[in-house]
Amino acid sequence: MKSPQKSISGGIFAALRGKRVSLAGRDPSGGRGDAVIASYNIHKCVGVDKRFDPGRITEVIAEIDADIIALQEADQRFGERAGLLDMERLHRDCHLISVPVSAFSPKGHGWHGNVLLLREGVVAKVHQLKLPGVEPRGALVVDLDLKIGPLRIIAAHFGLLRHSRAQQANAILKAISEAEERPTLLIGDLNEWRMGRRSALASLSPKFDHMATAVPSFPSRFPLFALDRVMGSPHNLVTGVEVHNTPLARVASDHLPIKAFIDLQGALGINTVKTVDGVSAEQP
Repeated sequence: MKSPQKSISGGIFAALRGKRVSLAGRDPSGGRGDAVIASYNIHKCVGVDKRFDPGRITEVIAEIDADIIALQEADQRFGERAGLLDMERLHRDCHLISVPVSAFSPKGHGWHGNVLLLREGVVAKVHQLKLPGVEPRGALVVDLDLKIGPLRIIAAHFGLLRHSRAQQANAILKAISEAEERPTLLIGDLNEWRMGRRSALASLSPKFDHMATAVPSFPSRFPLFALDRVMGSPHNLVTGVEVHNTPLARVASDHLPIKAFIDLQGALGINTVKTVDGVSAEQP
């Protein structure tokens, strides 16, 4: 039997070779699960070619084809803090709508640049969390009621300083401890490349496993660092993670998007089986 550390290392090296990290044994459907969740730092719509092109970002989001996607750096950071995307086009072309938040300005999209888009579902609760640290950073804590079950998304953008990231991880844990229990995903640009005990994300354990789902996403033209993450609690919530590495994604931002496949019904302890008549039924 392979040790957990070797399995994690093997997964990271597989991702470097352009392969998908599949968390074996978690989902009988081959790791595809019942929903696709994504995270994408859009770098204020400025690509590696230094060109500002919001339309190109929308095209990448359409390529990803996620049910839920968290965006970072979707607003200007200074001045009017205006939103940078055409939300009507996102709705028309990608069938995604933005979770409503109280933005910094009437022209802004999100909270500290964080935007959460979803295809369908009911937004039960939204908490805009201000994260500690030297830089102004934030997270969206959103409770969703989906057709497949209840889900909490924490969409965050952590700081550049290690000490700040450690504080921000602890703030996330505190927010979770004060909320009702439900399956939870922590997603976003967490700006941490270290693994193991040296990582600023180590304090997230055992709630989240910060190593199991790490895949390199930065820089976009030759991804080496797993700055963008999707982590699940319980741990069997995420069944697989992959980098969305296409010619357009490699130039549209300095980060590549990452996609995660989740098995929400499995995490809730619900087994879907086929009856004799071919009708799906749920068993606890």
